[in-house]
Order: sequence, then structure tokens, then C-alpha cells
Amino acid sequence: MSEKKIPYKIYLDESEIPQNWYNVRADMPTKPAPLLNPATGAPLTAEEMSGIFCEELVAQELDNDTAYIPIPQEIRDFYKMYRPAPLIRAYCLEKALGTPAKIYYKFEGNNTSGSHKLNSAIAQAYYAKKQGLKGVTTETGAGQWGTALSMACAYLGLDCKVFMVKVSYEQKPFRREVMRTYGAEVTPSPSMTTAVGRKILEEHPGTTGSLGCAISEAVEVATSTPGYRYVLGSVLNQVLLHQSVIGLESKAALDKYGVKPDIIIGCAGGGSNLGGLISPFMGEKLRGEKDYRFIAVEPASCPSFTRGKFAYDFCDTGKICPLAKMYTLGSGFIPSANHAGGLRFHGMSSTLSQLYHDGMMEAVAVEQTAVFEAAEKFARIEGILPAPESSHAIRVAIDEALKCKETGEEKTILFGLTGTGYFDMVAYQKFNDGVMTDYIPTDEDLAVGFSALPVVPGQE
Repeated sequence: MSEKKIPYKIYLDESEIPQNWYNVRADMPTKPAPLLNPATGAPLTAEEMSGIFCEELVAQELDNDTAYIPIPQEIRDFYKMYRPAPLIRAYCLEKALGTPAKIYYKFEGNNTSGSHKLNSAIAQAYYAKKQGLKGVTTETGAGQWGTALSMACAYLGLDCKVFMVKVSYEQKPFRREVMRTYGAEVTPSPSMTTAVGRKILEEHPGTTGSLGCAISEAVEVATSTPGYRYVLGSVLNQVLLHQSVIGLESKAALDKYGVKPDIIIGCAGGGSNLGGLISPFMGEKLRGEKDYRFIAVEPASCPSFTRGKFAYDFCDTGKICPLAKMYTLGSGFIPSANHAGGLRFHGMSSTLSQLYHDGMMEAVAVEQTAVFEAAEKFARIEGILPAPESSHAIRVAIDEALKCKETGEEKTILFGLTGTGYFDMVAYQKFNDGVMTDYIPTDEDLAVGFSALPVVPGQE
């Protein structure tokens, strides 16, 4: 089909919302390493996990073999409020860059939460409600996940307790207030309301917090409060499963016009957006049907892929969660307070970590001033103010498009735009005022986190 007939925005019909989530683990020759019980060192059983997570989510977490898992109709009905999400051809950006590359982006910001997080929030809240629970607890960093979960819980009539990383709680009061508007109880983390929070504050007075800290507090409350379970917005296998709707819709939209991307780019913090975007394309690569180049983009100030170790580690700072084998900077790693671009988690999804370890994708780390330069350029040209997290992917998409300009190659680039940045204006203000700085941890800084990795038999 002629390129001229490809519209700016490619919309799928409501009936084309995926009927099933795609589980990329089913096609992985080397499965992600199992979660371990930190007390015994043995793989975590479904019974042990059910004390933390909802029962059906436990089944999804442990399922390495079922390629397609049906999406309940109630969840698909909720998806219809904001899905299918548009796939946009960045004609204006291409023209401004003077590149022969063709650039597409999947825009996940067309809902009140402002991000892709709602795709998994409604699924996890649905299974909690189905199990007859009273409520759920969680953590949130920049606030997208907490916002999405508060929306899902309000829709289903569940209590929602959110521990928000303290630096974000203070810098993003409007994101906090959106959560409260939807009925969530929001607590800055670390806090004095939990035993693990008090311990962290005693050991690190004045800390600005981390996702690892907030996870510890949320898990403590969930496991000590009857009728509650813990839910997580990234990292876990179940979350990547739910987020596969991003990639499935992207592929369906591109297939309508016979377009095959050469390069697929996503921001990488814990892995939910990246994993969701690439999963069906990665499945084709794993099955030997097609080849793609995948690029994970992470912040230079929190470089778990590019400078982390592939090892078992705690998912939380308080060391009360199961051990996951992942690329990690150490559960005690806390990003510099000057880091404003999101993607603050110390580790990466076990699924994505295994794919990266097996050489199925690349990773690059970028400094935040370069990220916000790309965000500003994109906002002025494409008309969308992007979330700082998404802007990591924008940065590398622009870089790859400029390489095509140098070489004359007409590559097709697809990247994920996770959402909007309208609640991230403190970060944009710092950039506009010229006071934003870059921080890159030294090898000595990282060595501190690595030194505290748990001792696990057979650990590399």
C-alpha cells in the first residue's frame, strides 16, 4: 500500500481490542528464573505467593507455558473507555529532523491516569474484587501507577492504600491529589506508619525514598491487614502480560498497512511499558519468524541494565519481598535526589533481564538533560507534552532517526509513548530554568549496592 495512504493516526475498531493477553515466556527457550523464598532459598510456591498476591494473579505469574491468556469481558469493557489507543505516524518529527526514517509511536496517554499503567491496574483490581478482598496496597514513584490503581479501585469499589516515594510526593502534589480524588490513601515513603519504614528512616535519616522503600511498606501493610493484597505496577511477569495489549494493538495497526518496524524502542524502569510494547514482536523473533532490533532505554542515574549485575536480589529495600533474578543495582540503591526523569527502580523485570542476558535486545543509558531536550523538541513538533519516562525512548528514537539521515537508510522506527507529562512540571521547570543537572553514579557508588546482594547458591 502506498505510504501516502498511511494516516497520521491509525485507529483500530473497538472490536479489535485484543481478546487475549500474550505471554512471551511461552516462546522463550530459557525461562525467567523463579522467584525465591528469601528464608529457604527455594522457589516460591503458589501457596506462599497467595499470601501476598491475588490467587489468579499468582497463576499468571507462574505460567511460563500458556502463550495466550483470555482477557475477562469485564476488563475488556473497561478497556473500551480508552482503548484501542492510537498508533501515530510522526510525520512532523520526521520532517523536522530531515530523516528518511519512518517514525511511529504508540500513545498510551489518552486516559485520566495519563499513562499505560491503567492496562494492568484494572486487571489486578478486577482479580482482587473477584476474590472478595476489601482492598489493595501498592507503591508509586512518579505517580502514574498510583493514579491508575486509584482509578481502577474506585471503579470496582475497593480500598486503595498507596505509598508514594517521598521525593515525588513532595514534587508532584497534583498527582497525589488525583489519587486522593479517586479515594486512595496516599502516604509519603519511607514513613513512620510501618515497622520497615521506621527502620529505613533510622538507618537513612532524611532520605528522599525509593521505589524499593515504598514496596517494603506496601507489602508489610498488605500482609498484616486482613482482606488486603499487594499489587505492583511493573517488574512482575503478570504485569508484562497485561501490558501486552500495547504491543498487540501496535502490531495489528501496523499490519493493516503492511508496515514492519526495523527498530522498536521503549523506556525501561521496571519493564512494564517496554515489555508490553515489544512482547508480540519479540515472540516472532523468538519463533524465528521475523527479526527486529529492540532497544531498552534507561536513565544514566539508575542504569540497571547497562551497569547492573544479573543476580538474585530483593525487590525491595526492606528485604521482606521474594528474591528475583534480574539486572540489579542492589536493593539498597537510591537514585540521586536530582533525578527527575522517573524510572527509579533498582532492578529490571526477570523476563526482560533474561531476554537481555540472552542477547535478544540492546540497552542504552541516557542523561536526563538530553532526555528533556528531546521531550521539549517532541512537544514543540508533535504537540504532545510527553512524560519524562517516555522521553527516554523519544531521545533514542531521535538519535536513531538522525543516524538514518547520515547513512540514507530508510528504517522504520516504533517507540512507546507511555503517557503525558502534565503532572511532571517541576521537572520541566528545572530544565527550563537551567538548573537541571546530570548525575551518573560512580563505580564506587554502585559497588555499595552490589556488596549487599544476597548470597544465593549458584549465584553468578
